[in-house]
Parts: sequence; structure tokens; C-alpha cells
Amino acid sequence: MKMKPFASLVFCILSFFAMSVFCSAQQESILWDMSFNGSVGLNPTANLVRDARGNLYGTTGFGGPKSGGTVFELKPGSNGTWTPKVLYAYLSINHDGQRPMAGLTFDAAGHIYGTTLWGGLYNQGTVFELMREPNGSWRQKQLHSFGGAKQDGLAPQAGVIFDRQGNLYGTTTSGGEYNFGTVYELIPQSDGTWKEKILHAFNLDGIDGYTPIAGLVMDRAGNLYGGTVGGGPGIVGIVFELSPKAQGQWKETILHNFDINSTDGNSPFGTLIFDGSGNLYGTTYSGGVNGLGTAFELSPAGDGTWSETILHNFGAAGDGETPYSSLIFDASGNLYGTTEYGGTYNLGTVFELSPQASGVWSETLLHNFGSGSADGNYPLGSLIFDPSGNLYGMTDTGGSGGYGTVYEITP
Repeated sequence: MKMKPFASLVFCILSFFAMSVFCSAQQESILWDMSFNGSVGLNPTANLVRDARGNLYGTTGFGGPKSGGTVFELKPGSNGTWTPKVLYAYLSINHDGQRPMAGLTFDAAGHIYGTTLWGGLYNQGTVFELMREPNGSWRQKQLHSFGGAKQDGLAPQAGVIFDRQGNLYGTTTSGGEYNFGTVYELIPQSDGTWKEKILHAFNLDGIDGYTPIAGLVMDRAGNLYGGTVGGGPGIVGIVFELSPKAQGQWKETILHNFDINSTDGNSPFGTLIFDGSGNLYGTTYSGGVNGLGTAFELSPAGDGTWSETILHNFGAAGDGETPYSSLIFDASGNLYGTTEYGGTYNLGTVFELSPQASGVWSETLLHNFGSGSADGNYPLGSLIFDPSGNLYGMTDTGGSGGYGTVYEITP
């Protein structure tokens, strides 16, 4: 099924610090409307992933055949049609996971890994693996149920990433020694089980951050990077690095403290990304000149410190507001992302940020959500590219019945 394309209606504005917002006539197509078949799931909040055959995979936190959310696949067909398939439907009982809110990760064998916010043996969330069976069905295996140990993390809202040895890493929003969230590692064992190790427990001590909503990114040396939505001296979040040390210990270094009393951003919800030079990029949900979020860059210096540059302040007239998701790069070094609110209809936007010779970044609005009665609203997840340069994402609500959409933006 492929819905009618929607034209993106945008207009030009001039933002602070000479960062211009330009118009761009992009076309949006709804690939799947969650309202047409509730068994596929409802209210997707994460990003999609794409396999080598062009199939798209995602999660829904609600709905599905068993009401606990789903992992689904969208397969492209002829004439622009897309066919959905539920790979796994979560229960709301019997120790199954519930509410898979995060994006998915593939391993080299094509197995799918992810997290559920709730459910599991202790109803505090799970890490799961989905394996394709010879008959085409998918089998789930729970790798870890959170809450089984006194200082275990609870309620993982982000997905997981692999290192080169096949270990998994992720964050939990609460739990741990101080009950303000953790960074954890899952290590595969020879008997097929996975062993959890808590690498860091966040602490409400006025220095450390707390409540990591976003996932992690790893550099080539095996260091982990992430953000928290609260904590630090400014109480509105930090960017941190975790580095492996001797005897299996990990050391936290705070790279940036967001400041509620300045024009700095506040509360980074999205996962960070690297460029080829080792700079980090991300978004904040609030703060900035207009109080409605920023896109920022953190650059390492030779003395081990990191300096922040605000690339864009969201929230000027007609601009997007409150970016919840991560950024992505294209091959030319442009950044792309979504905002939950703002735009022409205050239902969210898709934007592009392009570096200019002067050192500033210009914004182009690619789509304003809400431009038609069946268009999606409130994109919470980040975007992905296909090899042709088309963008794909999901909206939490909207569509014909208000339960969300899967969309494509075509240049």
C-alpha cells in the first residue's frame, strides 16, 4: 500500500546568527498508515532500519495482535506498494516484553536486536533477539530481563549497539545503584546465555548526569558516548564519554554540561553521531536562543577538552521546534533530522542543515507535517537514507485514524 503523495508547503525565514532557512519543494509519500491495519501496531516512535533488499523494519509501542506492540517489516513491491508483516507481536502478560519503543539493530547473520521498555521476568524491560526460521517466521529470544538484581538498570528506552567482539551496549532510563539510570554491556556466553555488566550508574550528585533517554555511539577505540536529559551543574543534561580501563573498569568523562541559564541547549534526547574527523553532533529538545531546541557540534581539542558550537536554534517563526531525534549525515556533509513540533501546522518538520563557507549552517525545511488530512503528525524517530537519497521515517500520530505513519521524502 502506498498513499497519496503530499506536497510540502514551506516558506522562508531568517533565523538568529545569520542562519537562513530556505524553501525546498520535496514530496512526501505515506508508505503505510497504521490506522488501516491495527494488527501491524500503533504509534511508532523510533527510527526505521533497512536491509540490503530494501525492506524496512521498525517497532510500535502499542497495538498488534497481542496488544503489547510489534516488530514489523515493510516489503516494497511493484507500483510503489509496500506490504507489512508482523515479525513478532508482544504480549502484555506471561513475562513477555512490552512496548518496544526503540530502533532495531542487525547482526552479520541477519538477526534483529532491540529492547522493550517494560515486560520481561520483572516487568522492567528486556533486551531481545529475533531470528528468522527456515519457514520464514521469526523466533524471539530474551537476552536479558532488567530488574533481576538489586543494582540493575530499569526501563531501557534506547536500542543497543554492537562492538567488534559481538558484545551489546545500551542505556536504561532508571535503576542502577542510585536509581538514575545506567550504561550496560551484554556479553554472549558459550552456553548461549548473555551476561550483563553495569559499566556506569548515573548519580544525582550535581556533577554527573541522570536519565539517559538516548542510545550510545562507539568510536574506533571502543569508547562509548551518550547524553542525559538531566543532571550536571546546569541540571539540564550532559554529554559523556565512557572509556575502558584496566581490570574491566570504565571511566566516565563529562565532555559538556548544558546550561539552563544561557542560550545553550537543554536536554539531549537523541543519540549522538560522529563525523569523519571525530566531532560529535546532536540535538537538544529545548534551550537555545528561542527555548525550543538546538542542533550542536562538539569538537575535541588537543588538551582533552571539547568545545561546543550551536549549529542551529530552532523555534523562529515557521521553523521546526523541539527536535527529539538523532541527526544523520549525507555523503556531502549535510545533516538531516526531524522536529516533534513547529512548522506551518505545528505538527513537526523534516529539516536539512548545510554547512556554509562562512562557517554557519543554513536550514532547509523539507516537509511540514499536517499538510493533508491523512498526513502524519509528530515525528519522534530519526531518519534513514536509501541508496537513491530518499529519506524514510515514522510519525507517532496522524494518518487517517491518528495512529501514525511510515513516510518517504523524495527529493
